[in-house]
Amino acid sequence: MNAAAQPTISTRRGEFLAGMRATLPLILGAIPFGIIYGAFGVGSGLSPAATLGMSLFVFAGSAQFIAAGLVAQDSGVVLIVLTTFVVNLRHALYSASLAPFVKHLPQRWLLPLGFWLTDETYAVVITHYTQPDGSPYKHWYQFGSSLFMYVGWQVWTLIGIIAGQQPGLAKLGLDFAMSVTFIGIVVPLLVNRPMVACALVAGVTALLTYALPNKMGLMVSAVAAIAAGLIMENVITPRRQRAPAVTSEQEAAP
Repeated sequence: MNAAAQPTISTRRGEFLAGMRATLPLILGAIPFGIIYGAFGVGSGLSPAATLGMSLFVFAGSAQFIAAGLVAQDSGVVLIVLTTFVVNLRHALYSASLAPFVKHLPQRWLLPLGFWLTDETYAVVITHYTQPDGSPYKHWYQFGSSLFMYVGWQVWTLIGIIAGQQPGLAKLGLDFAMSVTFIGIVVPLLVNRPMVACALVAGVTALLTYALPNKMGLMVSAVAAIAAGLIMENVITPRRQRAPAVTSEQEAAP
């Protein structure tokens, strides 16, 4: 049963456990990704402590891969920081869409929830937040999802670090599982024309801007997709909805 079909949850514990359950399929998809990161980190010249420290204190899979790759290329600290910053700018978009649902929370909640926000957790909680069930503890749902993903990421990173000396692990293509996971995240959200427009524009723009340096294509694609969704929702769709009414009035005129 997905989050949209679940009844109202009125307890902190219920919300917390529901968030964990909803995140379980995405955790399974992240397992090979985390293991490969751990192996890739130590293979790129990072110490086991530094590799695990990135997962503990950065907790951003794609940024961790990029940072480890730049370390392997002997890149400067400034370049590493700026590149990972650009890659993670999409989280500002996530935060903006979640802000109306969590703005009433104190800083002791906002800080950890902001740090733990990932693509997977966002996909799970945004659907739950928008359900009109009136539960006052939906932030506990996000807490359950976030903590489950965070602890799991540390475990898979540690396994990857241990297995990092095994030859050929990073060449198995297991990172493809993460692409499948993201497809599974996006497809159920394509329930209307603006969402479909966002997905199509993001995909096409990502292909066209793939060669841009420092993964700038990610932000270009995100901005283009948001613009497409807004245009579809606020301009094209209302115009199409008004068109039949105008036609009917014209037919009724003498």
